[in-house]
Amino acid sequence: MTDPRFDNLGDWLDWQETLHPAAIELGLERVGRVHERLGGRRPAPLVVTVAGTNGKGSSVAFLEAMLRAAGHRTGAYTSPHLLRYNERIRIDGEPVPDAALCEAFAR
Repeated sequence: MTDPRFDNLGDWLDWQETLHPAAIELGLERVGRVHERLGGRRPAPLVVTVAGTNGKGSSVAFLEAMLRAAGHRTGAYTSPHLLRYNERIRIDGEPVPDAALCEAFAR
C-alpha cells in the first residue's frame, strides 16, 4: 500500500529534508520497522559492521563483491550516497527500487 502523499522517491526525500527532530532517537526500533516493511527476514548468520574514519564504503563494496562471488546473498547499507538515495540500500548488489523505498518509509 503506497502512501498517497508521495508519488515518487524524490517527493519523499524532499519531505524528509523538512523533518529535523530536536532530539536523536537512539535504538534500532525504527530500522527494524523499515526492515519488516521491505520484507526482511531474520539476519543472515554473518553480520559485518564496518566502522572508522576512512574507506568504509570501499570496504563494504569489496566485501560485498567477495561474498557474492562466493555465492552468498548480501544486503548492504552505506551512507552518504553519491548520485541517488537508492545507492544506500543494496540487496544482492542491486539498489532498492524507488517504489520499494517509498512503501517501506510510508508513515
